[in-house]
Amino acid sequence: MPNFCAAPNCTRKSTQSDLAFFRFPRDPARCQKWVENCRRADLEDKTPDQLNKHYRLCAKHFETSMICRTSPYRTVLRDNAIPTIFDLTSHLNNPHSRHRKRIKELSEDEIRTLKQKKIDETSEQEPKHKEINNSSAQNPSAEEGGEEQDGDILPLTLEEKENKEYLKSLFEILILMGKQNIPLDGHEADEIPEGLFTPDNFQALLECRINSGEEVLRKRFETTAVNTLFCSKTQQKQMLEICESCIREETLREVRDSHFFSIVTDDVVDIAGEEHLPVLVRFVDEAHNLREEFVGFLPYEADAEILAVKFHTTITEKWGLNMEYCRGQAYIVSSGFSSKMKVVASRLLEKYPQAIYTLCSSCALNMWLAKSVPVIGVSVALGTIEEVCSFFHRSPQLLLELDNVISVLFQNNDERGKELKEICHSQWTGRHDAFEILVDLLQALVLCLDGINSDTNVRWNNCIAGRAFVLCSAVTDFDFIVTIVVLKNVLSFTRAFGKNLQGQTSDVFFAASSLTAVLHSLNEVMENIEVYHEFWFEEATNLAAKLDIQMKLPGKFRRAQHSNLESQLTSESYYKETLSVPTVEHIIQELKDIFSEQHLKALKCLSLVPSVMGQLKFNTSEEHHADMYRSDLPNPDTLSAELHCWRIKWKHRGKDIELPSTIYEALHLPDIKFFPNVYALLKVLCILPVMKVENERYENGRKRLKAYLRNTLTDQRSSNLALLNINFDIKHDLDLMVDTYIKLYTSKSELPTDNSETIENT
Repeated sequence: MPNFCAAPNCTRKSTQSDLAFFRFPRDPARCQKWVENCRRADLEDKTPDQLNKHYRLCAKHFETSMICRTSPYRTVLRDNAIPTIFDLTSHLNNPHSRHRKRIKELSEDEIRTLKQKKIDETSEQEPKHKEINNSSAQNPSAEEGGEEQDGDILPLTLEEKENKEYLKSLFEILILMGKQNIPLDGHEADEIPEGLFTPDNFQALLECRINSGEEVLRKRFETTAVNTLFCSKTQQKQMLEICESCIREETLREVRDSHFFSIVTDDVVDIAGEEHLPVLVRFVDEAHNLREEFVGFLPYEADAEILAVKFHTTITEKWGLNMEYCRGQAYIVSSGFSSKMKVVASRLLEKYPQAIYTLCSSCALNMWLAKSVPVIGVSVALGTIEEVCSFFHRSPQLLLELDNVISVLFQNNDERGKELKEICHSQWTGRHDAFEILVDLLQALVLCLDGINSDTNVRWNNCIAGRAFVLCSAVTDFDFIVTIVVLKNVLSFTRAFGKNLQGQTSDVFFAASSLTAVLHSLNEVMENIEVYHEFWFEEATNLAAKLDIQMKLPGKFRRAQHSNLESQLTSESYYKETLSVPTVEHIIQELKDIFSEQHLKALKCLSLVPSVMGQLKFNTSEEHHADMYRSDLPNPDTLSAELHCWRIKWKHRGKDIELPSTIYEALHLPDIKFFPNVYALLKVLCILPVMKVENERYENGRKRLKAYLRNTLTDQRSSNLALLNINFDIKHDLDLMVDTYIKLYTSKSELPTDNSETIENT
């Protein structure tokens, strides 16, 4: 749908020019200046929100100094930009015309006032213009860009129109392939006899459209060469980058409109042999819904400092997000990557103190803590647990085999056996009590894996039997047994706390108060680690004996011990120093880092949610806790009075009125706009990564990302196509994509008709 310019006597629309179109600002004062300068009488009674949503001005109405290009794909206004260039007289030459944009006629007094205001503004801005002219002299390229912006729009020639239609067809094919998750490359050339199939999926779709009668494509290929031709790999890559950028920009535009956002990354993934970080953005949209949308992949760097720099650069410079509005950051990473992402978090916190480092609502606290433990044995154990779970989910027959073993082992406790069977059919490795479940299941897992490996009826193929043998060897290693028992016991102190963090809003609020008790318990464990570890090690040795597993140290340490005759290292003391002590120490420190003073203050602000407020006698601490967000409030001076009215509203409600129990419900109250400060606070709290997405409809980004990764082979993944597939429902502007491509990769005097540049032989 094109954007039409709202200026009087201006007939430009976005599909007919390369000009940028800008929304009316939400800021009331600046929006009023835009309306005054437009002289549109019909716009004066509209609110800034209505104007922002429905009206645009094209770049022709702004001084060139007010416009800057942050990238080839984005043109933005400066924060103080005011439109000053308007045609307010040309309609007088045709008095019989029906002009839908009514120009407000000014009185002589108003004209004199405007003239004086213009003179004053000119005198104030004269020094600024001198500075701009000096910088333009030093940077001639910027001046050239301005001249091009102000140039008259020339009508397109027939050749240019045909070229745009041709490019539009190519973009349509690419978008289709992205949304349907079709790889650009098809069969390998050596897999099939020559001439039977077209090896390239893109070319195949191109030929299909030509054969279906698309004249633009037919004409292009009939006039350029006799043999079959297709779009070059270079051109495909260029066009895909433009598709990705334009579609990402649609999401980021909504993020910018909402001002505040949080950054969340998911686990590192392999894309065509290279590691990437998936990045999601949380924000509250215009309809007051919390959304978590996927915005792209970042190449993963082994060096943490380089990763931190590239992470910041991509988000701010390439994607154009203002990190001053970032209010939260969370990183879901597999074991081993945690320390690097922590460096990224700390570097961002140094620059943006309000970008609080938090837990992510989609990851259980205990698994988050376990993955961050800097002990090799823990990383290996976590990897083994994931592989075992994935193995049994490969087929229903494997799960049925496990069910049968559980039934035999728990025949005297049917209830627990039934519960464990249900758990095994889910993704139980992400649960708060995953390690308790694993300890209970371990005997069943060992017997089942051993049975699959040594099955005499040959029910399983060699691949499954071989994998079962490898996994059985891994879970019957004494190092694995001790590790999961220690993790089970240490993380038992944080299990209830973590579960509450993913519960109802009131649970999250009260969980913030219980952190002190959790830390106190863990510190007590640390002070008496000798006693606690003795119990844990005894539990591990009993479990190993039950499974007929030999108690021994890892091989490399046994060899080191043999070479040192004075070493008195025992298995118990070894695991205390290398596992129990570092695990408890790390979890205490990690809890302090995740739940910083700022984070706890933010969680205390959840007392603004009516159901939480109803459970408190008469709490007046919200204003103190909200201090950290004072700069985000529209009217900070009235916060105290507004909070008082908000408390009274819910304390003296009618008995039949049910208290909203979530931020989502509170944001959708009909009278929430009468409490602008509370509304702003709730929006900021809502986007914190620790808060769960209340309405699952708006958690599409993560679900679609997982589906894409699950359904796409590693070597067929593409960061460009992934964005198109995951965000398949986002609208796309083909004309914008075509114009961007022409602007970046061709010139109007030299259209892409040269076969050597745009197409190549099969």
